[in-house]
Amino acid sequence: MIGISKLYCKTVEPSDALRYGRHSGQLPSHLLQFSQDKKPVVVWNMTRRCNLKCVHCYAQARDEAFKNEMSTEEGKALIDDLAGFGVPVLLFSGGEPLMRKDLPDLAGYAVEKGMRAVISTNGALITPEKARILKEIGLSYVGVSLDGMEPIHDRFRGVKGAFKSAMTGIENCQAAGIKVGLRFTINKFNVSEIPAVFDLLEAREIPRICFYHLVYAGRGSDLVKDDLTHEETRTAVDLIMDRTRDLHDRGIGKEVLTVDNHADGPYVYLRLQKEDPDRAAEVLELLEMNEGNNSGRGIGCVSWDGEVHADQFWRHHSFGNVRNRPFSEIWTDLSEPLLAKLKDKKQHVKGRCAGCRWLDICGGNFRVRAEALYDDVWAPDPACYLTDAEIA
Repeated sequence: MIGISKLYCKTVEPSDALRYGRHSGQLPSHLLQFSQDKKPVVVWNMTRRCNLKCVHCYAQARDEAFKNEMSTEEGKALIDDLAGFGVPVLLFSGGEPLMRKDLPDLAGYAVEKGMRAVISTNGALITPEKARILKEIGLSYVGVSLDGMEPIHDRFRGVKGAFKSAMTGIENCQAAGIKVGLRFTINKFNVSEIPAVFDLLEAREIPRICFYHLVYAGRGSDLVKDDLTHEETRTAVDLIMDRTRDLHDRGIGKEVLTVDNHADGPYVYLRLQKEDPDRAAEVLELLEMNEGNNSGRGIGCVSWDGEVHADQFWRHHSFGNVRNRPFSEIWTDLSEPLLAKLKDKKQHVKGRCAGCRWLDICGGNFRVRAEALYDDVWAPDPACYLTDAEIA
């Protein structure tokens, strides 16, 4: 996760993170990526059921009941363990998490245990009453997925009216006083929507947006051919930076992040070296704190059936099941070969990644993407768009 607004627009300084001792339990949400202890943010895909039919769904969700989902009581036992382990944030996802009637109960329980609870949703099920309940339980944030304006979004979501429902859900969150933001997954079919999404962000007074690079997992595996070329990715990241700076210069504060391609960090730094060398040095310090990709270390995932994964895209490899052992025990058991290597990926990456000068601040980028394309977890990430000259 690369904070474009934080880094490029100087909204965060190295001293901001240092002031809190860089401990995840003490850092405010917007500084968590700079924590030193790397207690994992945990994504709980609490259901595989979904009311939409998204073409790039990593969970391959469907609108049907699945018998192997964890119960409410099992969910609370998971939350007890995560809280005791020091997990700072629990992200409820799916499928569509609001398909589970016990979501408010479980999210509220997480808040009671001292964690920040957030949800990732398509927004369609957030009625005014549901928004009021989510506010009352202390939910920290609602991230609503949006793939572009109405024609593109409805096409990606597989249901006509999905865009209007998402916007209604956003409006209901805003009316209830819940912080809400957008989640946008970039690919060839919607990259041209980025300017319109920025316009929407401003017009609807939405404070935050995360631009996700495509990960080849689940139904997204079929979209490898639809990923951007390296040059197209550079153009898209430049556009995101330009539009973020424009908002900042006009006094319109928005939090803009890119996710799932840690080449974005060095790319921001290299651009700043040309534009503002002093700020570039500060950004390099922040990127070193960030440490790049944290799959299996600073982020983890629990599936609807209790299986534990390095992140939400690595569903084909389980480290264990929370129905048999607590997450905290599974996460720290280095007898699991892949988990042990993911804790220190830099020793195992191959090819151009192994000799890259940015390895310490990129962390080897996305291993699951390398595995998807090359059938080798430690091969170079095919989505890294930095040139050989830039990494030498």
